[in-house]
Amino acid sequence: MFDKILIANRGEIALRVVRAAREMGIATVAVHSTADSDAMHVRMADESICIGPPPSPQSYLSIPAIMSACEITGAQAIHPGYGFLSENANFVQIVEDHDIAFIGPTAEHIRIMGDKITAKDTMKALGVPCVPGSDGGVPDLATAKKIGDEIGYPVIIKATAGGGGKGMKVAQNAADMERAFQTARAEGKSNFGNDEVYIEKYLTTPRHIEIQVFGDGKGKAVHLGERDCSLQRRHQKVFEEAPGPTITAEERARIGKVCADAVAKINYAGAGTIEFLYENGEFYFIEMNTRLQVEHPVTEAIFGVDLVREQIRVAAGLPMSFTQDDLTINGHAIEVRINAERLPNFSPCPGKITQYHSPGGLGVRIDSALYDGYSIPPYYDSLIGKLIVHGRDRPEALARLNRALSELIVDGVDTTIPLFNALLEDADIHKGSYNIHWLEHWLETKLADG
Repeated sequence: MFDKILIANRGEIALRVVRAAREMGIATVAVHSTADSDAMHVRMADESICIGPPPSPQSYLSIPAIMSACEITGAQAIHPGYGFLSENANFVQIVEDHDIAFIGPTAEHIRIMGDKITAKDTMKALGVPCVPGSDGGVPDLATAKKIGDEIGYPVIIKATAGGGGKGMKVAQNAADMERAFQTARAEGKSNFGNDEVYIEKYLTTPRHIEIQVFGDGKGKAVHLGERDCSLQRRHQKVFEEAPGPTITAEERARIGKVCADAVAKINYAGAGTIEFLYENGEFYFIEMNTRLQVEHPVTEAIFGVDLVREQIRVAAGLPMSFTQDDLTINGHAIEVRINAERLPNFSPCPGKITQYHSPGGLGVRIDSALYDGYSIPPYYDSLIGKLIVHGRDRPEALARLNRALSELIVDGVDTTIPLFNALLEDADIHKGSYNIHWLEHWLETKLADG
């Protein structure tokens, strides 16, 4: 087992890794920019080291700075968290070349799944169901129009290297194709340095269902059920739950086995999430995230496992501590993302926290790096906390979420807490009757009503 690991991240996820490592008796190194010198993950880690000024490219995205921090502190492994360099194959290759353990999959697997066309081709070959669409990249508008006519409108054009909702445009009909095609290419070029795009059938009322998988890197893998992440705004998740309220036990077992078998065949190591659009009982692969997900706590809650601990174990060469037969769902869990954002426009709202009170009680977990007097810097993502609740069933989880939100106090900045208070008053939320377009339509209605 490792004696010391470096956490190449910040905020709540860095603090999450510190906690898991401490329970395992492993020392931790926190890296930070000058803007994060007073951050909670810096205070809680055993050591800390400054790696640069506030802008991410000069600190959290600086591979030389992070590798230097590893050398200075003698860390034997790096945990990337999520975001930043967590899915950067070049970074992982450099880590591997320096005989430092990367707590995650290999550079090869990150590279395969990081290119959406290669990922789709790989998954199709492994027996994972995929959305009908182009075979690889689409070179020009004429080809795009031909594919649209063949698979039928609406279609969605996606940047091959895209992510976070960028480089994705819908063409409702043939007349929309030129605008959507050119815009997706332009966004791909400006955001990712790659203007290649591909085309898929656009499902009109799908849910976003993702399967949590975990492999030992030696040909064994399991699945830990699904999460429903359908409540999204601009392709960004805001509300996640497990298990999915519309997924049957038979569907879960079927798609879970397909996913576990797929990652086992490629000797995948660590945590991964295979994301699907789900409509009319069918699953359609859209991408695989080769890292820990923001919403991993809901899976931990219903299975009683620590996914970060398991990541560290597997990276150290130990076997997984559970088998598929050990994994039984217990109850229902929901996570809401608390962002420092000003409603109704969801504009970032950095600033000083004048008062903070965390909710508690049975079945309540808060993953956050906030504290009284903390100043949220303006340089990073607006996520400031995740409220997770667990109950015996979905109604109890919703009631517990309502109660926990009433206890949560974050003063000094605007947050998305009022959004979740309003959502919990809607009958569709309680029925679990929504799809990936529901929240944006709901927001439009609310804004129109004032």
